[in-house]
Amino acid sequence: MMNTEGMLRDDALADKVIVVTGGGTGLGKSMTTYFLKLGAKVVIASRKQDVLDQTAKELEEATGGTVLPIACDVRKYEEIETVLKKTLDKFGRVDGLINNAAGNFISPTERLSHRAFDIVVDIVLRGTYNYALAFGKYWIEKQQPATMLNIVTTYAWTGSGYVVPSACGKAGVLALTRSLAVEWGKYNIRSNAIAPGPFPTEGAWSRLLPGDLVEKFDPAKNNPLKRVGDHQELANLAAYLMSDYSSFVNGEVITIDGGEWLQGAGEFNHLDEIPSEMWDQLEKARKKG
Repeated sequence: MMNTEGMLRDDALADKVIVVTGGGTGLGKSMTTYFLKLGAKVVIASRKQDVLDQTAKELEEATGGTVLPIACDVRKYEEIETVLKKTLDKFGRVDGLINNAAGNFISPTERLSHRAFDIVVDIVLRGTYNYALAFGKYWIEKQQPATMLNIVTTYAWTGSGYVVPSACGKAGVLALTRSLAVEWGKYNIRSNAIAPGPFPTEGAWSRLLPGDLVEKFDPAKNNPLKRVGDHQELANLAAYLMSDYSSFVNGEVITIDGGEWLQGAGEFNHLDEIPSEMWDQLEKARKKG
């Protein structure tokens, strides 16, 4: 039976300062909401300042917490240094980092331009190691314990057709997670990852798979539990991994997908069923967007 209540006690993240990339929307917003309820102060960062400002206002009103919205392109290291500086100027410290920002195209690989490939890998992999490096350097210099949590995918280790740039980027993030867990453990900097299965956000599936395809490839139908994930379920797991309750968990990747990847490795491999004409339509729709 699904339980969508908060898992931890109300002060589990009291006074911790956490930076969430991609925190203005989707899963980033859901995690931020729960962190605030648990007493954390949260910095949300993504490219669109107007979206961040709206989210910050909404979440502060809903939770009574403190949110600092900072526009940042994860592909640009100097902008990440600015995020770190503004966070320290505002709160005087930073305890945790959630690398959640991502980009993706669902497409046969041969239909992608090299620029499309670059965009996805740069956001997913370059963005994550940029943040990890900037924040890690600071934490090590200050001899401060800290926690980093990376959001990967189940196809980071299986691979998956039709999302090859994302699979490449996420596989790199998975390697980064495990590598830094070993190397930076001596500094008391923990590094873990979550591999979510289907946690649909408003409009996300319709943008990736418009029209009848949404129903045809409904992720709930391909899941052993016959449902998709609830955002609070993922937020509960993220909060645990960012909290002191998980202080001996390091270098771990926790899958939360209802058993989907065990049933059929490669989350998007089944898109072999889409005919060429339909890919043409999807490509035109993507270019219009």
